[in-house]
Amino acid sequence: MRILPPGAMTAGCICTLIAMLIVSSAYGQDPNFHIYICFGQSNMEGSARFEAQDTIAVSNRFQVLQAVDCPDINRTKGEWYKAVPPLTRCNTGLTPVDYFGRSMVAALPEKIRVGVVVVAVGGCKIELYDRTQAADYMTTAPDWMKGIISLYQGSPYAQLVALGKIAQQQGMIKGILLHQGESNTGDSTWVKKVNVVYQNLLQDLSLKAKDVPLLAGEVVHAEQNGKCASMNGIIDRLPETIATAHIISSKGCTVAADHLHFDAAGYRELGKRYAATMLDLLKDKTK
Repeated sequence: MRILPPGAMTAGCICTLIAMLIVSSAYGQDPNFHIYICFGQSNMEGSARFEAQDTIAVSNRFQVLQAVDCPDINRTKGEWYKAVPPLTRCNTGLTPVDYFGRSMVAALPEKIRVGVVVVAVGGCKIELYDRTQAADYMTTAPDWMKGIISLYQGSPYAQLVALGKIAQQQGMIKGILLHQGESNTGDSTWVKKVNVVYQNLLQDLSLKAKDVPLLAGEVVHAEQNGKCASMNGIIDRLPETIATAHIISSKGCTVAADHLHFDAAGYRELGKRYAATMLDLLKDKTK
């Protein structure tokens, strides 16, 4: 065996070393553990109280990566748990993510597990998730919102990325779910702002857009007398800027009395629609 002098590593050796490092960094990742990054404001957070039916028959194949410490329900930040609500924080309600995950595991082969990472702040603008704009935006946030933000170590976006990296140690990120827009109603630049956040997430989590679509849900629809329904015209234009974006219709999803939030049945239906779109995308990739 020939011993190379210092500094004389060949191109072949370098390629082999790189390959070893790649394999090492991916060690422990299960390609059958599909991860979904979920973020937004109150409708992603979950405004409606979950009901008894929402806490039973949750598959062990559907898991949530805990985003904040919740000692009262025996959950620790950064640990995986069966995805029994609440999925967002200790005292939040039902979210579209609940029935997104349930529908996904029901439709996918039994070898596939689904994990979700959920970070959401009620009432926030999309600027809260822009890593360059968030600090300025938070100076204008009301005290109650600052209290929620503090639960995410002062930066919901940074917490989302940190949790995403934890999730990547065990699974593969397959998509990003967004429900936000009410607080940006009428903002024609919202689409561009969402694109900034999407591109940052791809960069910070070392993802490729072609592998990780963005699924964005509409706010309460005009047919349900949604107070922010005009925002859907802007949300619906998202695929014009982001080729891998897909819009989840809210038409017909039942709503709360405030006509800003969905009720529990509405969240169930919206979550199923997110899943139907994602399942179609997964089928397209296998063709």
